[in-house]
Amino acid sequence: MDTRPIGIFDSGLGGLTALRALQKELPHENIVYFADTARMPYGPRPAEELRRMARQDLDFVASKGVKAILAACGTVSSTAPDVLEGYETRSFNVISATVREAARHAEKPVGVIATAASIRSGGFQRSLEAACPGIEVVPVACPAFVPLIESGKYDADNAELRAAVAEYLAPIRARGAGSLILGCTHYGLIEQAIRDCLGDGVLLIGAADCAAHELADYLRENDLCGTAGEERFFTSGSAEEFTAHASIFLGRPPRSAVCHVPAMEV
Repeated sequence: MDTRPIGIFDSGLGGLTALRALQKELPHENIVYFADTARMPYGPRPAEELRRMARQDLDFVASKGVKAILAACGTVSSTAPDVLEGYETRSFNVISATVREAARHAEKPVGVIATAASIRSGGFQRSLEAACPGIEVVPVACPAFVPLIESGKYDADNAELRAAVAEYLAPIRARGAGSLILGCTHYGLIEQAIRDCLGDGVLLIGAADCAAHELADYLRENDLCGTAGEERFFTSGSAEEFTAHASIFLGRPPRSAVCHVPAMEV
């Protein structure tokens, strides 16, 4: 047993989908969540800048006395894996577990959708090719998705979202992919729009669910599970906006007040 909290961070609210998935498996974990919304989106930023931001995000959640950290951000996970792996506190990304799940369904091409920085880094592609040599990977950057979701345009009937989904998924449909990695934790919120575009024959593999399951397994195997289930939320952006939109990702309101922290300089 270990009552220290788990630290989770993301550029915005998308990582709350990983928090939600983790709480389904381990409802009694104390959790510290940091949303770096003042510097969102991460996707267009250069790699070296993202690496510095990753270290800052890690340092912030580690300062809350956490026992493990989940980088619930595909951009950080793919552009700064060594920063996560070498960090003093045990840290997890959203690539490793997601790729292991995708490797179990790799008879057909595997599509990957993620932010521009994630696709540019090649993190998902290299990991997939290492797990399944010769696999055909169809990577597609989706720069419009996070801004659309964070602005509330996530409903499957939203015309702007449907147009973006159709545009981005066209090459994946053309290659006949059998599975699709949702490489950003935001994307679970638009899963229905993606299903409507691809049809039920394509398996969707969510980074949030896979990463949460990997972290939960680690805690159980090492007798590190907690007993309380408290939450603490921090954001570098507007606490009011975070509170207003968090329930969309969590499926319920936050259980504690959201604290604003000053935005960090890169």
